[in-house]
Amino acid sequence: MPSLKLLARSVLAAACVIAQCTIAVVHAQNDVQYPRRPVRLIVPASTGSGMDYMGRAVAQSLSDKYKQQVIVDNRAGAGSLIGSGVVAAATPDGYTLGVASTSTQVAPLLQSKPPYRPLEDFAPIVLLSSITSILVVAPGVPAKTAAEFIALLKSHPGQFNFASIGAGSASHLTAEIFNRVAGIDAVHVPFKTVPDVYTEMLASRVHYLIWISPSSLPMVRDGKLRALAVTSARRAAALPDVPTVGEAGLKGAEVDTMIGIVGPATLSKAMIARIHDDVQDVLKRPEIRVTFDRQGGEPAIDVSTAAYAEKWRNEYQRYRKLLPEIGLKPQ
Repeated sequence: MPSLKLLARSVLAAACVIAQCTIAVVHAQNDVQYPRRPVRLIVPASTGSGMDYMGRAVAQSLSDKYKQQVIVDNRAGAGSLIGSGVVAAATPDGYTLGVASTSTQVAPLLQSKPPYRPLEDFAPIVLLSSITSILVVAPGVPAKTAAEFIALLKSHPGQFNFASIGAGSASHLTAEIFNRVAGIDAVHVPFKTVPDVYTEMLASRVHYLIWISPSSLPMVRDGKLRALAVTSARRAAALPDVPTVGEAGLKGAEVDTMIGIVGPATLSKAMIARIHDDVQDVLKRPEIRVTFDRQGGEPAIDVSTAAYAEKWRNEYQRYRKLLPEIGLKPQ
């Protein structure tokens, strides 16, 4: 006859097994039923930005797929720190997700006490697109090619300037990478608003800008500014006649701005896989491709979560190294 103590242990062990099985079944049911209520997609940028445009397109398609609303919540400010901080601190249940870009990673590097850590506090889920930037020059700049432009600046060190939308912004860092690889010396002129940048460039008081295609394409298409190169590894579908920086001999100047969806770090693997597959499904829709093409990007079809996470880590390390080299320190 087994002792009462041994019998009690056996009963307790059986109860634990039953409880674990019950929890697994509940989680499986939840995954199948997800989402059972509206999902909030945080966009840490203003309405009308590239991140917002792509986030809204995906949110609408997911809403149609889920028969539940995926609500875009714009939380702009502090270089994306505000909105991204909301995502990092959210309950990891799949009902609060965020659109992330380069600024999500760079902004904390400029803070002595950042509200989140890009590598530790987020779970990369799915890459939406990698968007090229465009080297555009003012009407008064005589160069017609990237090679002519580089030669011009090298022959006049410190006499040309480039614009950005603030120190540490993607427009600033992409230009710094280009300048370093090209071996040119130019003056950085940061601006607070986009209209101010274009006013000064159209007057040729600012000479060049390297900025993501959604923001720079309209001025190029209107013929107001001239595109000399794109920073992607391949030519952009929106500008098929514009060469890449690699074709101009500047392989190290290749920069893409990743736009993807992330969640809180402790989001379950099952939930990550579910959301990844659902987003991948909508990225294959023709209307999404049309929407992304207008922004100068292509849907990131068949990019795994692991591949996105690796790109996320590599990009963070690239900028973590670059910032002190160009004199940007945490404040």
